[in-house]
Amino acid sequence: MRVGISLNDPWTREEGGAFGGVEVELIDGFGAEMDAEVEYFEGSEEELFAALLHHELDVVIGGITSQNSHAAEAGMTHPYFTTALVVGWPEDEEVPTDIAGQEVAAERGTEALGLLRKTDAVVVEVDRIEEAPGAAAVDDFLLDDLSLRDTGIRLSETDHVMAVATGENDFMTELERFLLVRHDEIETLLDRDAAGA
Repeated sequence: MRVGISLNDPWTREEGGAFGGVEVELIDGFGAEMDAEVEYFEGSEEELFAALLHHELDVVIGGITSQNSHAAEAGMTHPYFTTALVVGWPEDEEVPTDIAGQEVAAERGTEALGLLRKTDAVVVEVDRIEEAPGAAAVDDFLLDDLSLRDTGIRLSETDHVMAVATGENDFMTELERFLLVRHDEIETLLDRDAAGA
């Protein structure tokens, strides 16, 4: 099985010369179930989707979302996992019912910062979300690691998919069947990776 991989932690990453991350573990498990040898090819999304279009790859991974601009060039699996960008609040403080006028941090140069600016919160820019002095806009799977509680305020939701070469319906069906029963496993992998394990 030829897998195109674009690095996008925690979904995909390089670890000491080998690939790792949530989607790499999923694809390795799928390959084992299909009794297929998995071969990875790293590249930019642009390069990988071009190879997928010409059937030089079987699947492309890298934190791809259902809103991906290359969707017309490939078959996209049904969303197999949804993450949310949320406002997290320090565990030792009372969670407010509204963030208007409250200081909430977000990383510079991220979607979280842009979305937070559209709220009535007092925006605190940080270089790394781990440096946030209190409340922060973060992916929901990072809440525990950052000792934050979910306020219930969602800034966005993202559906995660994998890309498959067009016309490979049987392969797509098998991959979707494999992914759709792995929700708990994906949560465990995200929790582990968020904790730096």
